[in-house]
Amino acid sequence: MGNLKKLAGETAIYGMTTIVARIINFFFVPLYTRTISTDAFGIYSEIISYIAVLQVLFVFGMETTYFRFASREGGNPNKVFSTILIFLASTSLAVLVAGIVFAADIANMFGYYGRGELIWCSAAILAIDSFTAVIFARLRYMQKALKFGIFKIIKILSETGLNLLLFLVFPKYAANNPDTFLLKFLSPQPDGGYILFAILGSCIISLVLFLPVLVRTKFSFSPTLLRQLLLYAVPIVLSQLPGVLNDVTDRILFRFFSPDGQSSADLLGIFNANVKLAVFMTLFVQMFRFAAEPFFFSQSNKSDQKKVYVDVMNYFVIFCVFIFLVVALYLDIFKLFIGSSYRVGVGVVPIMLVANILLGINFNLSMWYKVSGQTKFAINITLSGLILTILINAVFMPYFGYYAAACGHLFSYLTMIIVSWYLCKKHYHIPYNWQKIGMYIMFGIVLFAISYITKSQSQVLNFMISTFLILVYLAFVAKIEKLNLQTIKNIIKK
Repeated sequence: MGNLKKLAGETAIYGMTTIVARIINFFFVPLYTRTISTDAFGIYSEIISYIAVLQVLFVFGMETTYFRFASREGGNPNKVFSTILIFLASTSLAVLVAGIVFAADIANMFGYYGRGELIWCSAAILAIDSFTAVIFARLRYMQKALKFGIFKIIKILSETGLNLLLFLVFPKYAANNPDTFLLKFLSPQPDGGYILFAILGSCIISLVLFLPVLVRTKFSFSPTLLRQLLLYAVPIVLSQLPGVLNDVTDRILFRFFSPDGQSSADLLGIFNANVKLAVFMTLFVQMFRFAAEPFFFSQSNKSDQKKVYVDVMNYFVIFCVFIFLVVALYLDIFKLFIGSSYRVGVGVVPIMLVANILLGINFNLSMWYKVSGQTKFAINITLSGLILTILINAVFMPYFGYYAAACGHLFSYLTMIIVSWYLCKKHYHIPYNWQKIGMYIMFGIVLFAISYITKSQSQVLNFMISTFLILVYLAFVAKIEKLNLQTIKNIIKK
């Protein structure tokens, strides 16, 4: 029990840093969308998508690989760490040099004419983050969760401070000092480059924090060990890549499949800003994942484990549909969070909310192959979703733009659920109540449709109808689940 409590505490720290980063990023959306044009925000969104994919390749699964080899009986954790560090330093340096040397050519190739600084800045972010990934992993291996959390928070806060400095101070400074050398790197007016440079600054600060670790490290390099590490890491990369691609492929495909006559950068900027409005669902799913995974594993040897998984799935869906209704029914209020030029795409928000419910269901469902040790099926499930994402965007994006991108997520996650359910039924059956799950989701969608049909010019009336529909949902749940005050207290205690 003590070990589980320790694990829960460490999970909370690791999870909280991710949640804090997402929350802060969310609260910058009003600033970004009121100071950056839709096409500039779209360019930033595209670059970040490429960084996400490339980071999987250049970290090369070395975090998990380090855990595996450092904890191996008779192994040498320091030798493993230093070998990985030298390997990542070499690849990261190569990325950085290539990014600097070919910055102008790459920028022109992507249509970012005269913006080579966006490329070398992105290369520097990729290089530093890839290099420091294994140092953060070492803190986790050494169970220094608090130090990990402090360093992550410093990184987050430094990015926050640099964002505020660049967006609120630098434009005025640049106007008063037109000869400043900073204008060689930054635009005089806010654009996506400001966000990238804020991220780069936080990466550099993070690297500086780790200098004492690097100084104390006794470096040794083993080519034989590196070959073993790479052989182990290749399947990890191959399993991670489809998942990341599934999340960001639509952002990349805007360039190739946007409707004729419409700027792909504009559409991507509008889409990415509106996706941020679904952050409440994303945050809940993320927090649930951090809390649920160790909990699920702690239940894996108990006789009633499958009943627990069924109950968790049930209440997870109930709460997700509640979040969907709150955001979707009060969308006229939530949309004020983004700039007026971005609100034309607010129709994708309900679709992305439902998609994120399905993503959370897929995470719950994925526990069957995790607790049963049949993780080989994970890549099949993710690939099925990725293939559908590409097909939907390639076929429908030229006609429906960002709505196709949103539906791509929706049907991709639905496909992953179907494939995972089929494999679960065949290899490790868990009797989820799919009828009830589907009923809650459909009831939520019906209530949203009613609010849409009954929408009037009166915001007060719309607010009253929305509130009434949410109460209807809560009453419906209480009736189906036979909930009263005492049962609710028992659920909370559990």
